Amino acid sequence: MLDIVVLAAGKGTRMKSSLPKVLHPVAGKAMLGHVLDCARSLNDGLNAVNRDTRLNVVIGHGSELVEERFQAEDVSFVYQNEQLGTGHAVQQALPNLRSGAVVLILYGDVPLIQSDTLGKLVAAVTEESMGLLTVELSDPTGYGRIIRDEQGRVTAIVEQKDANKEQLEIKEGNTGVMAVLADDLLRWLPELSNDNAQNEYYLTDIIAMAQQEGKHIVAEHPASENEVLGVNNRQQQAALERHFQKQCAEQLMTDGVTLIDPERFDCRGQLTVGHDVTIDINCIFEGDVSLGNNVEVGANCQLINCSIADGTVIKPNSIIEGAIIGEVCDIGPFARVRPGTVLARGAKLGNFVETKKANIGEGSKVNHLTYIGDSDIGKGVNVGAGTITCNYDGVNKFKTTIGDNAFIGSNSSLVAPVNIGEGATIGAGSTISSHVGDHELGVARGKQRNIQGWKRPTKQS
Repeated sequence: MLDIVVLAAGKGTRMKSSLPKVLHPVAGKAMLGHVLDCARSLNDGLNAVNRDTRLNVVIGHGSELVEERFQAEDVSFVYQNEQLGTGHAVQQALPNLRSGAVVLILYGDVPLIQSDTLGKLVAAVTEESMGLLTVELSDPTGYGRIIRDEQGRVTAIVEQKDANKEQLEIKEGNTGVMAVLADDLLRWLPELSNDNAQNEYYLTDIIAMAQQEGKHIVAEHPASENEVLGVNNRQQQAALERHFQKQCAEQLMTDGVTLIDPERFDCRGQLTVGHDVTIDINCIFEGDVSLGNNVEVGANCQLINCSIADGTVIKPNSIIEGAIIGEVCDIGPFARVRPGTVLARGAKLGNFVETKKANIGEGSKVNHLTYIGDSDIGKGVNVGAGTITCNYDGVNKFKTTIGDNAFIGSNSSLVAPVNIGEGATIGAGSTISSHVGDHELGVARGKQRNIQGWKRPTKQS
């Protein structure tokens, strides 16, 4: 059995925000969300004996917001009404801990922790031992120091404010992450004292208790110190954001993606890629995005919850959200593709084109300065510049249907509901409010008048 306790009650005063600290995002996801996802993935790597996992989140400041955001069947919330230290926080979760379980203690503001690291920590727990995650730091300022005996065994942790000059020279810092038997916690936590510089109940004091009982304290280490960096202010949040993005960029390049500048790339979700993908600078990927083989994404694009098939080119400054883009399409520059858009193979959306809930057929072109919404467009259709589908009457949405090989002249307004037949032509500048049959010409313009002798108004003095 594995009982996971995530400490997430802190206010985060230095964030200078009304939002609880653990709800602040890294890579588009609340920090607590990263920790919970890692905890859930840990379950898959455990042996059958330990796979019975429960999540307990200790909340305090902004508890309503945290609970609302992360309410789930596998999460139990524990309330810490007074923040009296990490030991006090874990004490609040004691009633939820099961006898015989391994307890893994995590922190809601340490979002980059990896399941492989935690798996090693959990595996270190036996009747005779507990696991402690430590890290070697060039500058351990702010971290509790790991105290070892002459044999190199961990004997205690001293918080920085309680450390003497010699102890402050120690480079091995405490991350706060540990794994221990629930029965040991049930015995040790009530014995904690707040007789220290902070007047708090330190969870780290249980290390000395474990050592006094003859338990072996197994110190595990993360693959990178970035895994265990926490967030206390906006600067640290920004630093972790760049650590995360650098990690994503490195993995994409390992997978064969060309990133024109890895430092100017942001992934805020799940990005899957095919072969020979090229991504230019300042692109943002949010939610679930998939890019097929030979896809090119130009500079300054934003892709949100969409799939892009093989060979498609997305030109700079385009936004694609909630859309399915077929093979060898051509989009942008400055296109906005809104949710519900589906482009068939070889379709083209040019500059300053906006679509929404539009099915655009194979080889059809909507080249520039056009809005297409709530529409079905067939194959080989050419939509001229300045065309709009007038699909909304202020209350209800209506549909426009355009048949294969139709030609829509520039500056046309198609007032839905309306059908334009196969091979039909709409004269430029028309407002079409009635159906146009197959191969018919639809023209709807006011009659032109030229007035001779007309004098332009002059400015009155």
